[in-house]
Amino acid sequence: MPLEDLVARVSRAVVVIETSTGRGSGVFVRADTIITNAHVTGSELTVRIRRASGDMTTARVETVARDFDLAVLRLSPAATDQAIVSLGTASGVRAGQEVVAIGSALGVLQNTVTRGIVSGIREAGGVTLIQTDAAINPGNSGGPLVDRQGNVIGINTMGVASAQGISFAVAADHVRELLGGQHTTLTSATPASSMNQTLNGRTVSDTDVSRERALNAYDEVIGQLARKADALDDYWRRFKSTCYKGPVAGSGFAREWFALFDARAMRGTVLEGCTNAFADAQQQANAVRDGVTAADEAARRADVYPGARRDILKRHRLDYAAWHP
Repeated sequence: MPLEDLVARVSRAVVVIETSTGRGSGVFVRADTIITNAHVTGSELTVRIRRASGDMTTARVETVARDFDLAVLRLSPAATDQAIVSLGTASGVRAGQEVVAIGSALGVLQNTVTRGIVSGIREAGGVTLIQTDAAINPGNSGGPLVDRQGNVIGINTMGVASAQGISFAVAADHVRELLGGQHTTLTSATPASSMNQTLNGRTVSDTDVSRERALNAYDEVIGQLARKADALDDYWRRFKSTCYKGPVAGSGFAREWFALFDARAMRGTVLEGCTNAFADAQQQANAVRDGVTAADEAARRADVYPGARRDILKRHRLDYAAWHP
């Protein structure tokens, strides 16, 4: 098959994935199923999908396997007349064979194509990785690595920033395992962390492993609290429109209802008959605050670095300085 025809066929199954924190790529393997990276979906429950045609839709994050850096997304109903790809296997892949990587470079250049060869098959933390010199840039993550028959042999997961021509894709065999419900997570390590350990030529200490596990747990808890904060965003908008008169000096806050914790910011008046609604907003805000401060303290005790905690809070828009004296 001419390379141009192969790219045209596979590209119809490749999508852009948009979350609250960034963009990546994914590929349809069934009419209702998209495969991408776990680090693309993050802690989201749903994501936005842009097809090759430009049509937008949403998909539910059904399964996440961080040790494979893979995630399964479901559409309901299934996409009509959606092009899909065939899954291959890494078992017959040989060094030197030609491959193509397709994805949305930098999150905006949809269906960017790079071409290269297989540099080798690697094992990292129990995960089979296909090493290639096909460029995998930010935004390509989650897109397919395809052989010359048009079969997806891997899901692009990372490039090595400190080196040229070294990129990796998670073998499609792990996708099959995940789709078949046969996978059980046995480690908190990700392919990236395992490969970085190998590339750095050092042994990760027990402290490093514990810190990474605590960081992942912190990210998950903050993600859950962020969903409660999102619900409070909606409640706050309704409260302001019906129960509050006057200004709220919350323009500098990540979420305007943070003004509830600053008496100087609430410069207006709660209308008569809205006392209970105001108290409910305060109760919800206090619950989010208490959850964040408890999680932050637990992460601090686990020696998670302040900068890493702060980055997670900023990503989830829960970075209110007054909660962290």
